[in-house]
Order: sequence, then structure tokens, then C-alpha cells
Amino acid sequence: MEERKPRILIADDEKDIREILTLLLKGEGYEVTAAKDGQEALDLCTDDTDLCILDVNMPGLSGFMAGSRIREERDVPIVFLTAYSAESDKVMGFSAGADDYISKPFSNMELLMRVKAILRRTMKNTENDSLIPFQDALLDTVSQCIRKDGETIPLTYTEFAILKLLVSHRKKIYSLDNIYESVWKEEPVGDSTIMVHIKNIRRKLGDDSRNPRYIRTAWGKGYYVE
Repeated sequence: MEERKPRILIADDEKDIREILTLLLKGEGYEVTAAKDGQEALDLCTDDTDLCILDVNMPGLSGFMAGSRIREERDVPIVFLTAYSAESDKVMGFSAGADDYISKPFSNMELLMRVKAILRRTMKNTENDSLIPFQDALLDTVSQCIRKDGETIPLTYTEFAILKLLVSHRKKIYSLDNIYESVWKEEPVGDSTIMVHIKNIRRKLGDDSRNPRYIRTAWGKGYYVE
């Protein structure tokens, strides 16, 4: 049986960018659906969509708003494209459920590397059911979520990958660069991406960032799970 091609949804209000991204991604063998705004992205996103690439600054429904709505309905990885690279914009993007964040202008090679890295770690999860305990919680490696106090806590693909790395190697301290290299499989970029994801995981666990129980901080060294 022929393997299904990954399906990517792109949304950008600039026609030239939509056409460039479509040609670029189709040239790599992906199936591509293009939307001109956030609302159309919502309409075109289906259960078969493997990745969403959303421009942030679109008229009407912004990329952040569309991403949040998509995340409410489907567990699909999301990459935001934006002309803004401020720290607050990245925090807002990751809070909206982003798995990655690419600032414009970007190189074709950079975008393809990010897309391939995300699809590589999100489309290969076919292993048997496995629950990894840590503290009073369980990491479900099939559903890619946390189970705690009878509740299911959803994670983005990137949050799951980071948490799985830490709980699978107890007491091992991972620096920011170590985590980036392990999850993204590429050279670290030296920004605050990992710290934002750690903050989001702690928030979902109801953890106190000043005195965390789940993901602990080794000051000046990195993060670990006991």
C-alpha cells in the first residue's frame, strides 16, 4: 500500500507567499491546501491535516485566533509565521498552541527543516500504549497527554516531546541547547523557545515556577525530572 503523503494547511493573506509555500512544499512531496485568511483556514482544516502553517497578521481572524480555535477542535501541530520577533509575540504564539514559530523573512531551507522536524516526530507515534509515571502524574505516550487527578491534560507536540525527554531520563540535567538538539534534531538557535515551552508545561501541571515539583531547575545548568 502506498504511504500517505503528509497534508499541510497553509494560511497567508499574501498571494505571493501562499504560492511560494505551495510550490516549495509540493516540491518536497507534501499535499498542500492554501487558505487566504484565518477563517478559511478553520474551514479547510480537517482530521487529515498533519500540520498547519499560519501567518499571524491576517485580516479578520488572525493567525493566533485561528490557531487557538483549531487547537480546541483538533490535535494538529501548528507553526506560526510572523514579521514580529519580539519576546512577547513568541510567548503569545506558544500560548496559542504553537509548536514552532518562524520569523519573516525566512529561508526556504529553514522552513523545510522546521516542517520536516515536526512531521518526523509527530507522524511516527505508532508504538503500543505506554504510561510513564512522574510524581503524581502519568505521561501518556500514545495520546501525548498528561493524566493527573483523573483529568486529561492536553499537550502540544513540542511540549510532549520535551516532557518525554525529561521523564525518560530521570535526574539527568538537560541544558536549553541539549533539549533543543534532542527535540528539533538541529543546531540550537539560542532564543527563549525552550523556556517558554517549559513555562507552559508547568502551567498546565499547576506547578509553581518558583518552587516546581515536576520539572525542576538546576540553576545555571538546565532542567530535570526526579
